[in-house]
Formats: sequence, C-alpha cells, structure tokens
Amino acid sequence: MERRIQKDSKVMWVLKSLLASYIITGIMLLVLTVLLYKMDLNEKAVSAGIVAIYVMATLVGGIIIGKLARVRRFVWGLGLGIGYFALLLLITLGVYHTLNGNGANLITTFILCAGGGMVGGMIS
Repeated sequence: MERRIQKDSKVMWVLKSLLASYIITGIMLLVLTVLLYKMDLNEKAVSAGIVAIYVMATLVGGIIIGKLARVRRFVWGLGLGIGYFALLLLITLGVYHTLNGNGANLITTFILCAGGGMVGGMIS
C-alpha cells in the first residue's frame, strides 16, 4: 500500500511540474505576443523569445521537481525536460498534423528542453 502511495506521489510530482512549466509557457507566450504587437518585432527576435521561453519554462519545472524529489534531482529535471518536449511535440502533431521545420530544429529544441530541466533540477 505504501509503495502505491509513493508511486502516485511521484506521478503527481511530474504532473505538477509539467503543469507549472506549461502555465509559465502560456504566460510568457502571452507577453511575447503583446511585445510583438506593440513593438513590431522581427522574426529573429520572436524565435529567440520562443527559445528563451522553452528554456525558462523547463528550468522552473526542473526546480520544482528537484525540490519535490530531493534525490537525483538532475535526473528528475532531465526527465521533466524530455516530458515537456514530448508533450510539445504531441501538441504540434495534433494541431498541425505534421512537424514544422527540419530535424536540426527538433534536436535543438529537445536539447534545450532537456538541458533546461536538468539545470533546473541541479540548482533546486
């Protein structure tokens, strides 16, 4: 019985951290949208903003899951970053029914998400 409660709590850690990451992503994308509207940003600035949002969201999620796990925090953060990327990929496939961009962009986004989560776990 105790093992089941412990497993459920680990699943809840991941879900809470992913939810926090996606809430932060939504808020930061809203801010980026307002900046795009008000300041008429170019494509490079918007792309850089999106990359920064991915890294910051997974960093915060990694910090949260690292504080909850307390052991092997960088592994938990890395797992969170991979989960964030996987969910982001599933959402993209669900909305567009295809992957936009090339393989290099996907690999770069994966590394940024996984790295952001791992760094967040390490500094938690």
